[in-house]
Amino acid sequence: MSDTDRSHREGHRRRSFDDLVSEAATVPVDGWDFSWLDGRATEERPGWGYARTVAERMSRARAALDIETGGGEVLDSVPRLPTLTVATESWPPNVARATARLHPRGAAVVATVDGAPLPFADGAFDLVVSRHPVRARWDEIARVLGSGGTYLSQEVGPASVFELVEYFLGPQPPEVRAARDPGAARDEAIAAGLDVVSLRTAALRTEFFDIGAVVYFLRKVIWMVPDFTVERYRDRLAELHAAIERDGPFTATTTRFLIEARKP
Repeated sequence: MSDTDRSHREGHRRRSFDDLVSEAATVPVDGWDFSWLDGRATEERPGWGYARTVAERMSRARAALDIETGGGEVLDSVPRLPTLTVATESWPPNVARATARLHPRGAAVVATVDGAPLPFADGAFDLVVSRHPVRARWDEIARVLGSGGTYLSQEVGPASVFELVEYFLGPQPPEVRAARDPGAARDEAIAAGLDVVSLRTAALRTEFFDIGAVVYFLRKVIWMVPDFTVERYRDRLAELHAAIERDGPFTATTTRFLIEARKP
């Protein structure tokens, strides 16, 4: 950690609970850029380098689709996009953000509805990618892939950041903790007619250095604590603030998996 980062972090820790929470409760959370958390939280990254891998695959693709692009951040990091590049997104603020970011790159952004069929013809793409999809529609992925096409996705794994989830919601039942199992994703891909050529998993350290980082994270990643508001959980937030001030950062484990499947 640099001296600048350390100073930045200590500056946040000296601020009051009300000041930290008030700021984090009002800052915009659209898009999928977590740079607001710089100096306030850290998340270890998987060794496989998702964005780097996507860029390499995009350089060889003719027609590519990015499902649930968020604000288009990962797609925009690709140096060379295929001639035909399309992204989908369902949340209106992110649709606007992705459109502004990707249209100058020649990529089209299509507004979709969560869970609905993809609005594309059969076999339209030779590469489909997705980073942290809410739920992979394997039947639709297989349908829009052409023969020999590839699906590459980094997904959130089981019980990810559940130390934080269970701090607010209490112990979760086994079926909830086991959701998003990479083995189940592999089985669904195979059932949809795809060949799974690679499946990698990672357990990664995540730290929150102040209570504002926790509030921002839960406002942005809304499925972690679905009923989260500052007002509803103010007492628990105050207790966590005191614990961070006393004991240091709140630590959790983030889980990820990378799956690659190919259409015969």
